[in-house]
Amino acid sequence: MLKKRLLTHSRVKPVTLADERYRSLVETKKFLMTLLSPHATPKVPRVIRERARLLLRHWPADYHMEEMCRLMPQHFAKEMEPLYRMVKQREQERNEEVTQPRDPHNQENSNW
Repeated sequence: MLKKRLLTHSRVKPVTLADERYRSLVETKKFLMTLLSPHATPKVPRVIRERARLLLRHWPADYHMEEMCRLMPQHFAKEMEPLYRMVKQREQERNEEVTQPRDPHNQENSNW
């Protein structure tokens, strides 16, 4: 299942993968926890800190996150699907090839 976009009813909708949904929850929790810390975010108003605290009060615990992955793997996954991971790794390799200067004397970089 490749990401990017899925055509549905002549509309283009973004596709969110299960690992992206899971990671979004994890990263949002980290962000809200950072907002709670006056040392990490010194200029955040008190009302924002209080709102972050209230949101985190009912945030899913690690146990609940594990259960969501177990019971709804099509919606939540800790890791990327193997096929999608392979595609992303190949994209990264291509980007690295483009950005690295080629040595004309090196056989590995030769197009022969």
